[in-house]
Amino acid sequence: MDVVELSRLQFGLTAMYHFLFVPLTLGLSILLAIMESIYVTTGRTIWRDMTKFWGLLFGINFAMGVATGLTMEFEFGTNWAYYAHYVGDIFGAPLAIEGLMAFFLEASFIGLFFFGWNRMSRIQHLGATCLMAIGTNLSALWILIANGWMQYPVGARFNLATMRMEVTDFFAVVFNPVAQAKFVHTVSAGYVTGSMFVLSVSAFYLLRGRHRGLAIRSMTIAASFGLASALSAVVLGDESGYTAGLNQKMKIAAIEAMWQTEPAPAAFTVVGIPDIDTHTTDDAIRVPWMLGLIATRSLHGQVEGIDNLVSEAELRIKSGMIAYGAIPTLRAHPDDATVRAAFDAHVGDLGYALLLKRYTPNVTDAGEDVIGAAALDTIPPVLPLFFGFRVMVGLGFYFIALFATMFVLASRRHLERHRWLLRVCLWSLPLPWIAAELGWVVAEVGRQPWTIDGVLPTFLSVSSVPALDVWISIAGFVLFYSVLAVVEVYLMVRTIRRGPLPPAGVAAPSALRVV
Repeated sequence: MDVVELSRLQFGLTAMYHFLFVPLTLGLSILLAIMESIYVTTGRTIWRDMTKFWGLLFGINFAMGVATGLTMEFEFGTNWAYYAHYVGDIFGAPLAIEGLMAFFLEASFIGLFFFGWNRMSRIQHLGATCLMAIGTNLSALWILIANGWMQYPVGARFNLATMRMEVTDFFAVVFNPVAQAKFVHTVSAGYVTGSMFVLSVSAFYLLRGRHRGLAIRSMTIAASFGLASALSAVVLGDESGYTAGLNQKMKIAAIEAMWQTEPAPAAFTVVGIPDIDTHTTDDAIRVPWMLGLIATRSLHGQVEGIDNLVSEAELRIKSGMIAYGAIPTLRAHPDDATVRAAFDAHVGDLGYALLLKRYTPNVTDAGEDVIGAAALDTIPPVLPLFFGFRVMVGLGFYFIALFATMFVLASRRHLERHRWLLRVCLWSLPLPWIAAELGWVVAEVGRQPWTIDGVLPTFLSVSSVPALDVWISIAGFVLFYSVLAVVEVYLMVRTIRRGPLPPAGVAAPSALRVV
């Protein structure tokens, strides 16, 4: 493995590990605000005790998320130095705002949440909890604005003088449609994760006959909020598919394993086995028109196949070669109007010309065989995208069914009558994390071979460091994160097994009357 693959492996491992904590933090923050709102409204102390208990689990998870998230930002400098140099003016701004606006807000009010119960009024403490939840979601917003720009780079241009990408319209970066679609879909997935966590732990208590008052109320909140969140995740995931159909056509084609362009509207393959060699999908079960409706929102919009998109990539590579060849002349003679006009006409495809650097240092002299090889590189890994997407979608519909069932049982006060359903809830605990990780894989693997889609290839983005150094850092991260995983599991399991501390004067939480 070379430095590029090792750096991708390291960042992928750290990102996926960090993303284990993010969805639960997002989901629990809103659930805490809901529970405390009920406490303030009704004055029933059990809702305060519930808020404190789930808040403790939130705090453990938040601390681990911070510890694992900080290393990722340093990796942009250590492992992806040219990426940081080439697009740092754009990518760095949302990250800085996330730290200054969202993280400081979140961290400050987390302190008030834990230490302000006896120092603030009910309304004041509820305000702190709500601001903590807002800060948590704002952190996700700015991170996803940065990531959305990597998927769909708008509001920026290549500066010939500095040889870097620079911001031209910051508001275009902020209101990037891909970033906005990713944000609402990601936070909805986080809300599903938080709801499933509360639902599963509460089911564990009911199966053990412990903390009945907390468990029934928590399951009722989790089922209702989880149902709304699961429905939102599916609907907003459809919106993400539509934006990708407009701006990342190769990703959509790879997810569908669609090699040839079909007549509109294209069918959607529910299940099948893609054959990379023959460019076919065996044993496919397809739904007519569905892909065309998802990707184009119409019955006449065409979804392009992989082979057609590769041919388009060849044309864009040749166009980018013209812009690349004009750069030395313009740097020496910036007033040459003819060369400037040619450069301006083709600079949008400059990133495609950079794909040739994988094969030759002389980009402008590349032959048809090299151009063809570079165009084939624009195909992301099809099999992980095809199967990962379908497992993620299948889990999304499973969550809707499970939360809807538990919501009906909660509304009828029948949560304890079906122990097999409680076991289903308990064993469903890891599924939202599987879906969330698969969503991340689909989004990031589907962008390959680009770090910045259409602008900067991944193999050009890495730092000039020895492969051995990256191996050493990977080993260090694996060791460190393994220790953190043990600590996280130990603290969460111990807290859950202990349960909420009984209020003063009450023998045990299970003695609380269910009202």
